[in-house]
Amino acid sequence: MLDPITEVKSIAVLTSGGDSPGMNAAVRAVVRSAAANSITVHAVFRGYQGLIDGEFKEFKTYDVSNIIQRGGTILKSARSKEFRTEEGRAKAAANLKEKGIDALVVIGGDGTFTGANILSKEHGINVVGIPATIDNDIIGTDETIGYDTALNTATEAIDKIRDTADAHERMFLVEVMGRDAGFIALETSIAGGAELALLPEELTNISEVKTLLKNMLQEQKRSSLVVVAEGDETGGALKLAENIKGDFAQYDVRVCILGHTQRGGSPTARDRVLASRLGAAAVKVLLEGHSEIMVGIVNNSLKITPMRVAVSKKKNLDYTLVQLAKLLR
Repeated sequence: MLDPITEVKSIAVLTSGGDSPGMNAAVRAVVRSAAANSITVHAVFRGYQGLIDGEFKEFKTYDVSNIIQRGGTILKSARSKEFRTEEGRAKAAANLKEKGIDALVVIGGDGTFTGANILSKEHGINVVGIPATIDNDIIGTDETIGYDTALNTATEAIDKIRDTADAHERMFLVEVMGRDAGFIALETSIAGGAELALLPEELTNISEVKTLLKNMLQEQKRSSLVVVAEGDETGGALKLAENIKGDFAQYDVRVCILGHTQRGGSPTARDRVLASRLGAAAVKVLLEGHSEIMVGIVNNSLKITPMRVAVSKKKNLDYTLVQLAKLLR
């Protein structure tokens, strides 16, 4: 725990793990909020690997001009095997201390927070996390930075796929991101009017899927669209297609994997605002003396969650939405 107000004179900020739209808006908010409080900011490039290699640059407010609308991350990102070792983390901590940095703000998901928490425990580095991942699988915040943009990207793609599916009486299996979490698959299936959503959180019975699709097609539907989370135990859309093609020979069964298109693109207004609020909140809580915590927004209010809790618990789907998806298909 820091002494409130007086201890924070210099901070570092990095982005780590998978990129998500809105990371740049969060970096911008951290830099400008820090500057407003006379705090020096050191940007760290290439995540934890850059922390080890000493890739620091002092950022002024003009360094974050004209980035709020950009996807990706101007600080770049990397997954560092070296940081997973005690020696690697010792190098990172030494670099921070050598530059006189009082605290580290990390922008990313659960892997990013796990690394920051270990760094803090081992070397006494003050850390604050900002949740940024399109998967929306971090507890302690209603939404993570990038989730809304990914939803809109996937929904727009599904709308276009629906048009061509209907024109040719095709069955489309659309795979969206979500290795361990079905948030994108669930909400895009509702927004896109899909007949079915297959989620990692629910066991998929192939026989039931076939029966359901056959019943829908008998209701004179000219096309069918199934949203599949990449982490569904069926093996994703490609494996599912192999399993059901023989039962739907009269239909042209096609697979579309949206992949990394969901990570790119300009962030939505909602993601820009969320990122701006969380970036400013990260500086605020450091000034208040907090460390080893994550900032989030719950019911439109700032919420602080211990990092150890944020990485140890799984965020659950809203099962009222699961039931709604089944009702409306």
